[in-house]
Amino acid sequence: MTPETLDMIARGAAGGLLGLVIGSFLTVVISRVPEGASLWPRSACPKCGHQVTAKDNIPLVSWLVLRGRCRSCKEPISPLYPVTEAATAVLFLVVAAFLEPLAAIPAYLYAAAIGVALTAIDSRIGRLPDAIVLPSYPVLAALLAVASWITGDWRALLNAGIGGLGLFVAYWLIHTLAPRGMGRGDVKLAGLIGMVLAYQGWGPLIVGALGAFFLGAFWGIGVMLKNRGGRRTAIPFGPWMCAGAVLGCVVGGPLWEMYRQLLQV
Repeated sequence: MTPETLDMIARGAAGGLLGLVIGSFLTVVISRVPEGASLWPRSACPKCGHQVTAKDNIPLVSWLVLRGRCRSCKEPISPLYPVTEAATAVLFLVVAAFLEPLAAIPAYLYAAAIGVALTAIDSRIGRLPDAIVLPSYPVLAALLAVASWITGDWRALLNAGIGGLGLFVAYWLIHTLAPRGMGRGDVKLAGLIGMVLAYQGWGPLIVGALGAFFLGAFWGIGVMLKNRGGRRTAIPFGPWMCAGAVLGCVVGGPLWEMYRQLLQV
């Protein structure tokens, strides 16, 4: 293997392990933040109140060893826990292994973490908590600014600001014209997603923004076809915004270049 490949594997492995740890913390965020509860007391079984010990709090491993049940009362433990930990680990692995520039990795790891948390919360209760979204603006802005300071690429930071503002305004206009179709939480989240995508370039921003609507539309059509909801069924859009952001970061650049080449033919 080349040194570059070994370096990528090492970064990916470190990112995946970190993702497992962060994913375990996110399960607490997902369950407590919507209720306004503190994050710091030790986790406990919601059924019997038995506090989770360190050996039963190992990401993924403990859930598998316990066969998805509380050690004390034997009641089932929600699969949300291992799914959240695994999803965070995969996203962290991909970001750490493949993202360029390397200086921007901390910003995108943070974005991946809040994306997992917001996807789970919005899917469960149909809400995107301000307690997660609003503080993420200064955090992401600072992390991206540090990345630009390290690389000297200040245009990327300017693009992030323009992209964040542009997507925020676009979602605000949609919310103003059709408030039942777009929530205020979606508008607030749009600014964050615009920053993250535009820092990578205009291609990722366009593909990610449009991808969210296409993915959400396909899901909505599927819901109606399966008779699980009518035309007025509320479908959380936050998860599709986050999925579109992942799509934009992963394939947005190449797809945009392919589109530009087709226009030149």
